[in-house]
Amino acid sequence: MKRKIIIPLIGTIFIMSASMVNAQKYVFYLHGAILEGENPQAKGDIFEKYRYNDILNSFRTAGFEVVSEIRPSDATITGYARKVADQMQKLIQNGAPAGNITVVGGSKGALIAMYVSTYMKNRDINYVFLAACNAANFQSNPDLRFYGNILSIYESSDDIGETCSRFKERSKEAIHHYKEIELSTGMGHQFLWKPLPEWTNPSIAWANGKYD
Repeated sequence: MKRKIIIPLIGTIFIMSASMVNAQKYVFYLHGAILEGENPQAKGDIFEKYRYNDILNSFRTAGFEVVSEIRPSDATITGYARKVADQMQKLIQNGAPAGNITVVGGSKGALIAMYVSTYMKNRDINYVFLAACNAANFQSNPDLRFYGNILSIYESSDDIGETCSRFKERSKEAIHHYKEIELSTGMGHQFLWKPLPEWTNPSIAWANGKYD
């Protein structure tokens, strides 16, 4: 009789065999702060412009099990990061290879993902940070260290997200693979609101272990 594993994760519960856990690849998607709240649909135009479900589907159609939810408005960066890290640890304990797990975060979600990396301290997990690195975040989060395979993506017309080079230098001994992409979509910070192939394609490749 095959052993069944019940895995509670944010937004859903998975029931799968041990072999399925071992073979599946996972994407934890962490959205920007603008979607936070118990009823994001009440935000009207914002929820329509931030194509959250389309972003999730872009990873699902690429074969990933996507784990995501709309965070409550009182979610703290470190508190939510610990929640995600705990759930990732459960996956690993139940047989999921760390290299099959990717955390993709945009803006505040990326800052949360950075803390997940700090808490997990696992050099095999994949991370994609979208538009969160800047001087203010670097100075106000001195305890942040990147661990794992880090893909940084930012937009040249964005006045919030910048290069993650300072974080990289502070974390270089813990980083397994590192790559940074500067986009030029002209969309400013809102480039991460849509599943643009300019960032979803390299994110999917990164989650599949293509680090070149």
